[in-house]
Amino acid sequence: MTDLRDARVSRGQFFRMMGGLAVAAAATACSTKPETTATTGGGPAATELKFIGVADQKAPMDELLAAYQKVKPTVRVTASYAPTDQVQTSVRTQLGAGNAPDLHVVYPGNGSAMSMSQIAEAGLLADLSAQPWTQTIPAGFKPAFQLDGKTYIYSAGSSVIGAIYNKKVFEQAGVDAPPTTWTEFLAVCDKLKKSGVAPIALGAQTPWVTQLITYALVPSTVYAKDPTFDDKQLAGQTTFAQSGWRQAMEMYLELQKRGFFNDKPNGTTFEQQISMVATGKAGMAIQVSAVLPDFRKAASTPDDLSMFPVPGADDAASVWIPAGVVVGLGAAAKGKNVEEAKAFIDFLGKQENINAWAKAISAIPLTQDASSTIDPAVESFLPFTKDRAVPFMDQRWPNAEVQPVHFAVVQELLAGKSTVDEALKKMDEAYQK
Repeated sequence: MTDLRDARVSRGQFFRMMGGLAVAAAATACSTKPETTATTGGGPAATELKFIGVADQKAPMDELLAAYQKVKPTVRVTASYAPTDQVQTSVRTQLGAGNAPDLHVVYPGNGSAMSMSQIAEAGLLADLSAQPWTQTIPAGFKPAFQLDGKTYIYSAGSSVIGAIYNKKVFEQAGVDAPPTTWTEFLAVCDKLKKSGVAPIALGAQTPWVTQLITYALVPSTVYAKDPTFDDKQLAGQTTFAQSGWRQAMEMYLELQKRGFFNDKPNGTTFEQQISMVATGKAGMAIQVSAVLPDFRKAASTPDDLSMFPVPGADDAASVWIPAGVVVGLGAAAKGKNVEEAKAFIDFLGKQENINAWAKAISAIPLTQDASSTIDPAVESFLPFTKDRAVPFMDQRWPNAEVQPVHFAVVQELLAGKSTVDEALKKMDEAYQK
């Protein structure tokens, strides 16, 4: 993700730096749908490649696998999809044991067990640096793609975290326009609650969903006040407990105390969260834009669903947004068919395939041409990319310990089993490991 915390740039500079990108996306968010399998087609094949991904990848992969079959009929790619938590454990174990799939999901940057840096440091990802598309990676994105100057992950682009909302539900509650300040956001939630719907659907039973409200607020409570926070934290000069992370956690709990979540969020899944917003039982969900297509598929009128930035400050000019490179894939360095796996990734790096993948998940293409499109729902985030966007928080964390602790402490906070002080202490302890 482009690091906009070290220097403020003009809108024109930002777009040139990003190769036309406006924002960046979903590091860790992905669906927990049941595993399914798709192949590039029937008939004999000289080489079979296995790919394990998450459900967010199914739509683009189905399309691109069919296209690859036409280009390379002697290669069959068999794709299966697993929940995020399962991928984070089972695939990582397979990688360590030397029996990993030829191609598999990889998360950008650092901070999770399946992140690019963590896997590449272990020598388990093939080097993709010789592929032409890697030369077009915007400079600010390189930390998400590269380790020691070498590229180890393919990603089609970027997206943001914000509120996916049901426009019809908002209208029925008397909400004329999305809020631009925290006070306005609370007022919108109050109107939605009085209209008889849950203002915010929260599927906190699905662990990765727990982090998204914090991620939506922290850019405003932390980075708007101190753009160099990550550098200071890495240098040991500050902590979660000493920063605006405390305010973000308190704001998270304020939403719960005001009754703005659905009943029993810790017992609600990501799939139920989707259904609530899509069917009008809830007004919105704080989510990554990469899953917007899932919400639209569940709605009888897909156009009723759009997005807006979550305003984490009472001064609209102080509202910042989270943005990051979308989940991608890599080739297993120790795979039997590593060269064929790399050839498939090289195919994905062609502009028309970058466009196809990004379109399927409402992301911003890594690079753009005349045929590239941006989902209208994401356009509301573009003004923030001038100088008010930061990477997803975990992409700068020094290890894979902090993120699962963050998941757990949010669930504990929602269950009333922990305090903000205790939650931040646990996160600081994990960060220092």
